[in-house]
Amino acid sequence: MYTAKDIRNICLMGHGGDGKTTLAECMLYVTKGADRMGKTTDGNTVSDFDPEEIKRGYSIATSILPVEFQGCKLNILDNPGYAAFAGEMLQSLRVCDSAVIVAGAKGRLSVGAEKSWKQLKESDVPTFLYMSRLDEENSDFFTTLDYMHVKLGTAIVPFMFPIYENKKIAGYVDVLSNQGYDLNGKKIALSSDDAARVEVYMDNINEQVAETSEELMEKYFEGEPFTHDEIVTGVKQAVRERVLFPLLCGGSLTGMAMETVLTNLVKYAPSPLEGKPMTGAEGEEIVRDPDGAPSLFIFKTMSDQFGKNSYFQVVSGKATPDLTLVNLRTGGNEKLGHIYTAKGKKNTEVKELACGDLGVLTKIVSLKTNDTLGTVGKSAAVAPTEYEEPCYSMAVYAKVRGTEDKIASGFTKLNEDDCSFTFGSNAETKELVLSGVGDIHLDVLCAKLRSKYNVDVELRAAKIAYRETIKKKVQVHGRHKKQSGGHGQFGDVWIEFEPQDESEELIFGERVVGGAVPKNFFPAVEKGLRESVKKGVLAGYPVVFLRATLYDGSYHPVDSSEMAFKTAASIAYKEGLPNAAPTLLEPIGLLKVTVPDEYMGDVIGDLNKRRGRILGMTPKGDNQQQVEAEVPMGEMSSYVIDLRSISQGRGYFRLKFVRYEEVPQMYQAKIIEEAKKNAEDAD
Repeated sequence: MYTAKDIRNICLMGHGGDGKTTLAECMLYVTKGADRMGKTTDGNTVSDFDPEEIKRGYSIATSILPVEFQGCKLNILDNPGYAAFAGEMLQSLRVCDSAVIVAGAKGRLSVGAEKSWKQLKESDVPTFLYMSRLDEENSDFFTTLDYMHVKLGTAIVPFMFPIYENKKIAGYVDVLSNQGYDLNGKKIALSSDDAARVEVYMDNINEQVAETSEELMEKYFEGEPFTHDEIVTGVKQAVRERVLFPLLCGGSLTGMAMETVLTNLVKYAPSPLEGKPMTGAEGEEIVRDPDGAPSLFIFKTMSDQFGKNSYFQVVSGKATPDLTLVNLRTGGNEKLGHIYTAKGKKNTEVKELACGDLGVLTKIVSLKTNDTLGTVGKSAAVAPTEYEEPCYSMAVYAKVRGTEDKIASGFTKLNEDDCSFTFGSNAETKELVLSGVGDIHLDVLCAKLRSKYNVDVELRAAKIAYRETIKKKVQVHGRHKKQSGGHGQFGDVWIEFEPQDESEELIFGERVVGGAVPKNFFPAVEKGLRESVKKGVLAGYPVVFLRATLYDGSYHPVDSSEMAFKTAASIAYKEGLPNAAPTLLEPIGLLKVTVPDEYMGDVIGDLNKRRGRILGMTPKGDNQQQVEAEVPMGEMSSYVIDLRSISQGRGYFRLKFVRYEEVPQMYQAKIIEEAKKNAEDAD
């Protein structure tokens, strides 16, 4: 068993296609954790084992690869690179103590690398960078490094860099040992240019090391060289404090420099005892304590044909199979039984896991993502992972009638594995609405529904919940008279309808004088109107901001009844509202969209096409601007896709409903026509 000080929990982050999975596979292969080097193009990697990942050729879920090297265990969490699966990355950040941003050596940074840098800054996670694809043609380490310094800052310092001969990779340099190596790992002498680079990079490293203590600062100013141990200790602290960001590099396809990469991670990445404390549900700090009461945090769940896998971190104490812990969410006892470590889809049973290590529990059905298992009175509940609010919604329709229940059941099970999406029935539009991070996210969810639960669905644009109202006052007569032998039916009302702005709900009142309508029939009139306003006269949408006042009428001592007055009220409604200047209302949302300065013009132009009203712009730092606008929500169904195109994936937004507003007359006819067509199709 590895102890907490010998464990490194490291997230791999970056853009899809930049080589995170390839790097993880190479680490595993070089350390003999796998007998072959898997390739994403061949669909045979240890990391990407889900059938959807193999089919699509990219990661859609985080996988854990334990890499054993120099007496340490590196739990490598290989995260998806596409924004559609950001929930997986957020879960991983809860249990990692450092992260490696993987970026291709192609002269610029990908969107995913920039977003990862920002996310790690917000999460205060110590960060390394790894420049991948150096063994490909047209790789350019130094141009990419210059771009990193411009975009991310000069605290990024190479701890390794490639040796180029005739624009091709001939080896690499380990900066801290001042040693060059050829492609086979054999030591070689440094050229004068490479030696000069080592001197510059070591000056940068020494400067950051000096900042970690007064003693080292004094030594630095006196010109005394640091000892090896002082450099190791100082670098480790500077990395933890996020004032130094080591840049590593290598050839993941060939394994070039991989042992040096791993050596740097073992030396300088913090252990769970040195990492940032976890946050409790009450906002308190939870320090990882090897000697504390046993406590586990379930950071991820994954279901397959064999049952449920619950991935956990040992927050304190140690995990053993004989433990019985309390689920602090439910209060129920859970016996751990068998505990495992994960290597992709393969689980290996172990007898014990130390504080800070990652493991798997199987077939405990009651466990959910974000659960804490511990001891009452001794263990604090860990705060749940906060996911981004879903911003893309579509309606789900069954391809085969009668499978609607299976759809809801399937999404419920998928939601246990992926908490970043929501779904539910919209009572008003009578649609099942699925909401996620984007179109790719929803496409994968539907594919999983088909492959795991044998249910075929199609996605359609979700219907917009419009409203209707009136713009002028009318007085209308409603009479219901029916004679069919014996007691008849008679109800007679005069009702005044007018607009109001006090409440969306119908405001009902009466000013009947002289007992023209007995008081005991007032509730029946109100009930008839409340049922009627559920369906407007223009397109069948609910009527809001309406005041109805019963002011006159008549009754029959024998034939009048509650049902008759209820019917008379609905007749008055149907005859009166078409004459009260009825109009459509649409939901208006408050949009806050953040984009780099360079895309501002395109974003504002696009919002104008969507009938948006710009309210203002606010600088957000890092050359970013936040545009605030009010927009009709009916115009925003594809915005997540369009914004991605406009901003090359660098923009993001939040949209929140604020109120209803009248639809411009030029758009009303189309909405009414569509509503009538939908009603006919439903019949």
